[in-house]
Amino acid sequence: MKKIIVSVIVALAGIGTWITLSATEAAPNVSFTSLEGKQFQTSDLQGKVVLVKFWATNCVTCIQQMPDTIAYYNKYKDQGYDTIAVAMAYDPEPFVKNYTRDNNLPFTVTLDKDGSVAKAFDDIKYTPVSFLLDRQGNIVKRYIGNYDKAIFEKTLQDTLAKA
Repeated sequence: MKKIIVSVIVALAGIGTWITLSATEAAPNVSFTSLEGKQFQTSDLQGKVVLVKFWATNCVTCIQQMPDTIAYYNKYKDQGYDTIAVAMAYDPEPFVKNYTRDNNLPFTVTLDKDGSVAKAFDDIKYTPVSFLLDRQGNIVKRYIGNYDKAIFEKTLQDTLAKA
């Protein structure tokens, strides 16, 4: 019985290692448009660790997470961290602009007017969904819904520490 348990543990560890090593994939190279009309692409973000956060003003969890999103940005921006908040196509532009202004969002907020950005990032339909990108533009981790803040911050710190 012990041999079976040990074999299962070794197999699971091997699978976990394979998933971790093979999970790195490049983020899709899409065009973003900020609320101010500035256009840029995912490839322009290389060199920074970036959180691409899909959100909506009518998403309770998104709004609950926003103070933490602001805090992480303010704490780590000088270490090469950035945040791109992508408002979903179904979110009315005036709502996004008002929320951004009223809450002094310090990072770039974009509008995904035609849904093409959400489609490119695994066809996102519901929020919040976030992708942490490394300095090379690879997806380090995908976060769906609520996430453990301590684990997120540790992953962020580890990603920032890598060249």
